[in-house]
Amino acid sequence: MDRSLIQAVFMLILGNNVAILSDSLIKLLDGYETPFQFAFMRQISALLVLVPLLLLMKKSLRPRQIKWHFVRAHVWFLSSLFMVLSLTTLPLATANAIFYAAPLITVFLAVLFFGERASWFAILTSILGLVGVIVIVNPSEVNGFVLAALGVALALAVNNLLIKKLPAEHGVMETLYLTTILGVPAGIIGTLIEGGAWNWNMAALAFGSSIFVLIYAATCVFAYRAAQSNVVSSAEYTGLVGAVVVGMIFFAEQPELRFYIGAALIVVPLIILTSMQRQPADSAA
Repeated sequence: MDRSLIQAVFMLILGNNVAILSDSLIKLLDGYETPFQFAFMRQISALLVLVPLLLLMKKSLRPRQIKWHFVRAHVWFLSSLFMVLSLTTLPLATANAIFYAAPLITVFLAVLFFGERASWFAILTSILGLVGVIVIVNPSEVNGFVLAALGVALALAVNNLLIKKLPAEHGVMETLYLTTILGVPAGIIGTLIEGGAWNWNMAALAFGSSIFVLIYAATCVFAYRAAQSNVVSSAEYTGLVGAVVVGMIFFAEQPELRFYIGAALIVVPLIILTSMQRQPADSAA
């Protein structure tokens, strides 16, 4: 099996399960009244981590070639807002099941706009993943918060695909820094317009969430640069397992049978797809 593919899949599995920890911290918020303030706190927290590291690495902090970084920064910021709205109202496992529509969206956007070729089984895997999401989420229960979760999925898919547009000379740390710093003005403006009282109690949750999200974002940058989107994107579905476990242990959530049926539709094809991706030399041997 292609070594770069194995590394990309492993990084996405790691990143998505770390992201569950960020989701759990967001779920501890009292409500969703000040999503801009929380998203802004996450931006500041990320910069407090990234800036010292970049200075130690003797990297320039001056933004360069910012066109696509600017777009990703604001897509990422929108995903943070939608995430607060959905995670503070929906069960952790349910919200994450909807988030995992992102790999399906990623595959189809990659084919439509980036000219990537998707095998029939890669497409089938994505379709089964979507069916799994539909099984988990009862369509009759769709509301504004479910739509916010779908907004997260779309934003994640677009963000992952835009990685292909970033300058190759920008490393993971520089990419994370630019994605964060370029979105700060939107965070400030949104927080001022929102007008909520400043809540320092959210700061610790925002800082912890930001650390976990940085790890997730870093794994995505690595994985989507290392392999084609339609091959590795389904690895993101494995975070569902982490969402179920964390939800059961810390939030007393008990998923229904339909959740496990849907999860099987998501994860099993992924395992088969990954095992089918081999180097030509491997098959010849």
